Amino acid sequence: MTGISRRVFGKTLAGGAVGGILTTAFAPAISASDKNIQKKKLGIALVGLGSYSTYQLAPALQETAHCYLAGVVTGTPSKEAQWQKKYGIDPTHIYSYDTFDRISEDDAIDIVYIVLPNSMHAEFSIRAARAGKHVICEKPMAMTVGECDAIIGACKAAGVALGVGYRLHSEPYTQEVQRMVRENSIGDIHFVSSDAAYISGGNPDQWRLDKALSGGGALMNMGVYSIQSCIYGCGKNPVSVSAQEFSTRPEYFKQTDETITAQFEFPGGTVAHMMTSHNANANRLYASGSRGWFELNPANNYGPLNGQSSEGPLSFPHESQQKLQMDDFAKHILFGSPNLAPGEMGRRDMVIVEAIYRSIREGGRRIALDLPQDYGFAVRS
Repeated sequence: MTGISRRVFGKTLAGGAVGGILTTAFAPAISASDKNIQKKKLGIALVGLGSYSTYQLAPALQETAHCYLAGVVTGTPSKEAQWQKKYGIDPTHIYSYDTFDRISEDDAIDIVYIVLPNSMHAEFSIRAARAGKHVICEKPMAMTVGECDAIIGACKAAGVALGVGYRLHSEPYTQEVQRMVRENSIGDIHFVSSDAAYISGGNPDQWRLDKALSGGGALMNMGVYSIQSCIYGCGKNPVSVSAQEFSTRPEYFKQTDETITAQFEFPGGTVAHMMTSHNANANRLYASGSRGWFELNPANNYGPLNGQSSEGPLSFPHESQQKLQMDDFAKHILFGSPNLAPGEMGRRDMVIVEAIYRSIREGGRRIALDLPQDYGFAVRS
């Protein structure tokens, strides 16, 4: 398994596909095509049949209203028969990584969901776009900002929609705290704290601990949830970040970061603190405003989540976050509803990730962030 190939990346850049990339956090909804409107449900192909596809995405696709499991792509031949039998997938909709490009001829597949190690996100997202398929890329969007640009450019050039696997944007507790911020329910936000972490004690050879495949450790995994929570916890993009790294198990985390903390500054004087780790358990978002506060705890696992605020308890029925996320993306394509997690959002977060790593390399120095401040909230329709 390798990262985006120089051939694919170079060809994308040379073709000018990256030109004119949107820098706002939310891209406008694409127009619903006649072909899509005629379809009641869109077919999704899962690329990579690891634990997330097996235990979260595939079961969720049995419950979705606007999309369904139409195909799979795997590098493990034994999984082909297993998935064919379990989900009744016709063999003509099952592909290997080598035959992936033939998906362009498969009219049953409308959306390709990239669920591969981070180093493969850019290559397969670009190949999916060139095959004319809409793309959901699991988080983090890519290994670098440059790869994010290439993915966005390829999708724009192909006229296909691009979403990032940020399931929480479709989740009702997260939507509620975004509403509270958007409507100024607790006043001006002064402070946000966000933690996303778990203890990794399993296979030391897993791809998440291999920097060539993951691009980093806790920050590239759980850290994106901490970053996201700080941003939607105050409704702004940060203007600077300072960061620190801590390691207490170097014999296990040989290549990747174990624990990272970071401090953000936002316009208007809001400050935030985040923590992410592969060697601690933490799962919380807290925001303090001039007239109140809110808290989600847990805030970023698969649910059910729990919340409270100075206005009272938060309570919503639990549904599969993955189901909600994939249905929301399908509705974006079918009906032109907002794209809750567009590629520009994934790119923004990688800008922040790169700045955090730079701050750590430079001894915790404050790194200025040049991000747009016309941050908006997309709302589920």
